[in-house]
Amino acid sequence: MALHVPKAPGFASMLKDGARHYSGLEEAVFRNISACKEFAKTLKTAYGPQGRNKMVINHLEKLFVTNDAATIIKELEIEHPAAKLMVLASQMQEQEIGDGTNWVIMFAGALLEGAEDLIKMGLTPTDVADGYQMALTKALQVLPTLTCWEVTDPRNLEQVTKALRTSIMSKQYGNEDFLAQLVTKALRTSIMSKQYGNEDFLAQLVAKACISILPDNKNNKNNKNNTSFNVDNVRVCKILGSGIHRSEVVQGMVFRRTVEGSITTKDKAKVAVYSCPFDITTTETKGTVLIHTAKELATFSRGEENKMEADVKALKEVGVTVVVAGGKIGDLALHYLNKHDIMAVRVTSKWDLRRLCKVVGAVILPKLTRPDPEEIGLCDKVFMDEIGDVPITVFRQDGVESRISTIIIRGSTDNYMDDIERAVDDAVNTFKGVCRDGRCVGGAGSTEIELSQSIEQFGVQCPGLEQYAIKKFAEALGVFPKVLADNCGIPGQEMLCNLLTAHTDGQTHAGFNCDSDRDPGNAMLVDTRANHIFDLFLTKFWALKYGSSAACQILRVDQIIMAKRAGGPKPRGMAGQDPDDD
Repeated sequence: MALHVPKAPGFASMLKDGARHYSGLEEAVFRNISACKEFAKTLKTAYGPQGRNKMVINHLEKLFVTNDAATIIKELEIEHPAAKLMVLASQMQEQEIGDGTNWVIMFAGALLEGAEDLIKMGLTPTDVADGYQMALTKALQVLPTLTCWEVTDPRNLEQVTKALRTSIMSKQYGNEDFLAQLVTKALRTSIMSKQYGNEDFLAQLVAKACISILPDNKNNKNNKNNTSFNVDNVRVCKILGSGIHRSEVVQGMVFRRTVEGSITTKDKAKVAVYSCPFDITTTETKGTVLIHTAKELATFSRGEENKMEADVKALKEVGVTVVVAGGKIGDLALHYLNKHDIMAVRVTSKWDLRRLCKVVGAVILPKLTRPDPEEIGLCDKVFMDEIGDVPITVFRQDGVESRISTIIIRGSTDNYMDDIERAVDDAVNTFKGVCRDGRCVGGAGSTEIELSQSIEQFGVQCPGLEQYAIKKFAEALGVFPKVLADNCGIPGQEMLCNLLTAHTDGQTHAGFNCDSDRDPGNAMLVDTRANHIFDLFLTKFWALKYGSSAACQILRVDQIIMAKRAGGPKPRGMAGQDPDDD
């Protein structure tokens, strides 16, 4: 006689106890759509120049105050499987372009919200997904025709600043021009910011940083764009105090630490870089030394001193004036370095050592040996300075173009500087996109409205049930200017009607004016082309693809099967390889 109740027949009988299984429209499709809608709704209020900040406290109790969607998504640790698909799409957008992550989330959420209405009307999720794919194909055909400006020379500061200004403005509205100029100075171009009131300053700052390190494209003179730009070559150093307008660009590397010895400045320096400690070498195994007399003891100690002095003399003979060590610099070594007028700097990060070698053209030496002439780097000036009350060591290249530039960011709080750094990071990634394809489309919602109208006309001409999904695709594109208006305190529906009317009348570059809430005299609409409000073409192109792909993938899910969680602590996921790690 059986003493247990047999499991009910069906799919659940094949799973372990504790596993969960959902199927059908109500349990799977609508449940997924509901979770994704809530996720998109959370990030809507952080979109645009007037987007509100989110206060996120991660599992390590670190505080983040930002409206950057990539940071919010990363620290939230989303658990829902359908919402994770949207997160993956936004992460792909971040890797591809470095900007537009919130756009992807909002667009996918708007598509799923429209799909929910169609499914309740009687359409199948497959019909809706097929209609969305048709609309996406049409949108990608229309998008290149909406380009209104192009960066013809990625070394032109004025052009680059215009291109970077909008990406910075979305996070630092008011600081975009300064940040863009700062970045370009390091690369000899300009960018726009995401701090209200400082966007011009930031855009120019970033543009300068980027242009100054842009390598020459001598091998391919017919190619007007240079694709060899590396975003890691623009570094950020944050120093607390003062204001954002005291930020600056340095050609080279800046370290927040003081020098080790008494020599603090060297001009036309010859630099030797060691990855090991600059100290007396110790044996790998323990040993015993028997010393019988005081003379033997003095001779033993003197031997170590002679060896260290000989090593330092060898550096002096080959002309080395600055020594950089990846480990400890011993007291005895420091004594002889000061005696022979050699500057000593300690850099603990192996990644910073690699970047420093790229700046000065040196080769990292793994042991304390005399460097060959080709292993020695050259730097125009190495000096110790103080910004506020923070000591810094600067390796600056003045005579030739530096391969790495550093943006020194000043701010009143750490959270504020972190947000500035995210805006700079978006601007630098936008510059990389400009080097690949300099075409730009109108910002402030003008491109989305123009695409919406084109796709809506396309949907009227399509037979079959897909036309309903195509129209919903067009409606989803109209969400962006409406959210921009809502975040600025303007009635979104009224603004959307005015914007649609303007585009119907032929004003293809009309967008929402974010300044209309601060000055009642300003018009609600603005000419994006005349006011240099541009979005990168590649940003819109990939955002459309990733947002639509995520929505269609979620709609095609008809069952959710969740296995029982494993016991014990959560396993640590394998981290991705560091891009600097060979």
